[in-house]
Amino acid sequence: MAATFATRRLSKPCDNQELTKVNQSLPPGISLVSADDFKEWQMDIRVLDHNPLYLDQTFRLRFRFSNNYPIESPEVTFLPCTAPPRPIPMHPHVYSNGYICLDLLGAQGWSPVQNVESVCMSIQSMLTGNAKNERPPGDEEFVRRNTLRPRDVNFVYEDASV
Repeated sequence: MAATFATRRLSKPCDNQELTKVNQSLPPGISLVSADDFKEWQMDIRVLDHNPLYLDQTFRLRFRFSNNYPIESPEVTFLPCTAPPRPIPMHPHVYSNGYICLDLLGAQGWSPVQNVESVCMSIQSMLTGNAKNERPPGDEEFVRRNTLRPRDVNFVYEDASV
């Protein structure tokens, strides 16, 4: 069976492969929880400044990789957990089901030079700069009616104020 783009990028045990890098060093506030296979990884992130919205909280991200990763972006969502507690953060670009409206995760904003670390850092930065303790407009209706995977949602990226 031929190795997919994703398997080669995520797994090869050489210096430029993602799992090797993630296991060796990550920026402050980002940690690997699990990478049992090359389809799904879980990462924890913390906001490092003193933003009162996220003080002393850790958030869990789930990365799902297609066989075309890194050509195609991973699906990234917040994953709520109860033990240890990992809520979905309140943010105008984060839906209560964990979906994240971030251009970097869409087909037009994605670049194969991005990786798990850079996505975590972008989300960490997005949270750091937020001052609004609110969900996106229409959150309840979106969560109730949506049947699409995160990658298939056609988000409109027009609010650069948060």
